[in-house]
Amino acid sequence: MSHIATYPTVQSTNRPAMAHINHQHLQHNYALLQERAGSAEIMAVVKANAYGHGIESIASSLSDAGCQSFAVTDAYEGFVLRQSLVIQNSVEITLLSGLFSPADAELASSARLSPIITEDQHIQWLQDADFNAHVWIKVDSGMNRMGAADPAKLIRQCREANISICGIMSHLACADECDHPMNQIQFERFTQICDEIAPELPRSLLNSAGMVTMPEHTMSIVRPGIALYGAEPVPSTPMGLKPVMSLHGSIMQLREVPSGTPVSYGASFVASQSTSIATVSLGYADGVPRALSGIGSVYINGSICPIIGRVCMDYTMIDVSHIDAAVGDQVEFWGDHILANDVATQLNTISYTLFTGVGSRAQRINGTSL
Repeated sequence: MSHIATYPTVQSTNRPAMAHINHQHLQHNYALLQERAGSAEIMAVVKANAYGHGIESIASSLSDAGCQSFAVTDAYEGFVLRQSLVIQNSVEITLLSGLFSPADAELASSARLSPIITEDQHIQWLQDADFNAHVWIKVDSGMNRMGAADPAKLIRQCREANISICGIMSHLACADECDHPMNQIQFERFTQICDEIAPELPRSLLNSAGMVTMPEHTMSIVRPGIALYGAEPVPSTPMGLKPVMSLHGSIMQLREVPSGTPVSYGASFVASQSTSIATVSLGYADGVPRALSGIGSVYINGSICPIIGRVCMDYTMIDVSHIDAAVGDQVEFWGDHILANDVATQLNTISYTLFTGVGSRAQRINGTSL
């Protein structure tokens, strides 16, 4: 007789690795962006699982705030979003990377998704899939990443195929640099292209940073991404955004070590005096960049405390010698007290990489406050 082990039903991990998502802050940010957009429509960019924040809950909150247009990367992301109970057929979902295959065209057709198109082949795929929704024409105005070689031809082919066109879009390369000459160059190129090939179609150029540095060029539709999540796209010109994600662990163990004691892998940190060390339940597999080893800081009980030794896969060690700390205390790696932009600057990167790097085993806790 064989013996089969049975296990209790487990709903989720109890490990204290948490990304708290503040929806009140999200809606505050959306309202600020609406004000800046003026008469332009907002296309909320929720690609890459809403920059790591959780696409379904983020889209639900934005929908509640009145948003009727969303942008994702590809057809699969668009399909997932369309399947969400709150995202009904009337909501526009744009695929910023367009189509990768005929299967994507079929998914775009069945889920009523709006891909950008840059190639003749995309139109053929859509025709084969009996597509009857809308598309965007993507043109390159100077970033040299994606764009139609002959946008006028694509517009003509769409009309011949009875495919409706939402408008024409392009993307800024240097929008976060207020005085960069590329901004004006791209605006002028984009405007010229639109005026020449389809002056009647809606236009979209500005991302989050562009809404700060080029507010006079909102055109028909703006496409904020990072600003929705509370990271100032141009830190030198803050909008008053509030952070949506706070990444937290908790103290698992406290110990005192004497002078001369090494800590963590490689013994790269050696205590110069008696030190109180907190081991925290968050590591690089959860999204804490390993590059913060020995240089980063966290927020605990009203104080900033340094990270010591190397960040591990599952843990990070903190010097708490100067504060009162206890097992179970919350530890913020970024959020309301340590801005993600500041952490990113310290690592010579951008906040996008922090948010999208938060691992799947870090629970997304939705609410309005901790």
